[in-house]
Amino acid sequence: MQEMSMDNDNNLLDAIDARTKLAGSNKMEILLFSLGSNEIFGINVFKVREVTNTPNITKTPNVPQGVEGFISLRGNIIPVISLSSFISLGDPAACTNQTLIVTEFSRHTQGFLVHEVDRIIRVDWDKVKPPQDMLAGNEGLITAITELPDGRLVSILDVEQLLASALGEPDIPELAQFNDNIERYIFFADDSQVARKSIVSVLDRMGIKYQQANNGIEAWEKLKSLAARAQQENRPLHESLRLILTDAEMPEMDGYVLTKNVKGDRRFDGIPVVMHSSLSSQANKTMGLQAGVDAYVPKFDPIILSETLRPLLV
Repeated sequence: MQEMSMDNDNNLLDAIDARTKLAGSNKMEILLFSLGSNEIFGINVFKVREVTNTPNITKTPNVPQGVEGFISLRGNIIPVISLSSFISLGDPAACTNQTLIVTEFSRHTQGFLVHEVDRIIRVDWDKVKPPQDMLAGNEGLITAITELPDGRLVSILDVEQLLASALGEPDIPELAQFNDNIERYIFFADDSQVARKSIVSVLDRMGIKYQQANNGIEAWEKLKSLAARAQQENRPLHESLRLILTDAEMPEMDGYVLTKNVKGDRRFDGIPVVMHSSLSSQANKTMGLQAGVDAYVPKFDPIILSETLRPLLV
């Protein structure tokens, strides 16, 4: 694990463009912050647009719990969410909300109020572990745990679940179903509970069977088992497994490495890989394409997801 101390907020993310080389190296960078207690929290740097002192917040009536109001930032009006309202660890009253982490994912921008930002650390994905069930409370807001060199633990937030808890989950419309009686299924991997629920809703409405995994390494082990079984039965795997859908950032093995593993194994020839990620910037799309994905889809847009999957499943 490599620590990167930052002198001030202005240069906190200056090196972000250079970090695109992390894709496929099974490493991630985490921005560490606190909420006024001894616990340490983290968020993937690729989700962070900037860190700044908290500006004046305009209070708005009838907003969901935890949404403090809205701010004007560089010409955009964005919601501001108090993380201490969602995290039950520690004393929320101790969080002064002095710092604002502006995040951008799933084509949405929002600010997260925190007590203090610490630094950025670089960590191998295989050192990032799924939390035990007893630690994954708060409606699944903690998606992973990693350890600092001094033994302290870092709780990595599931920002998709947090946003869904604050602003509500997206509605899934009715979608056209496949009616050709062809036996097909897809395999998907995602560590976010709210993302898995959204994917399942889309696939159910499309009438597509599926198998799933909660992280990249679990996905790779299951995919290898499917490939071995197809070999034993002397049949091409692509006749039944028609598509692999993967998240980009997952504990233990990220989606970029999972994609490279699939593309490097001839048993998966003819099976497209689609990356389904909340990291929706052009840089992240480029990273996915460099890893070998056949398509890159932003999360939480069921129409775009179904329109991307449909022609690949025919």
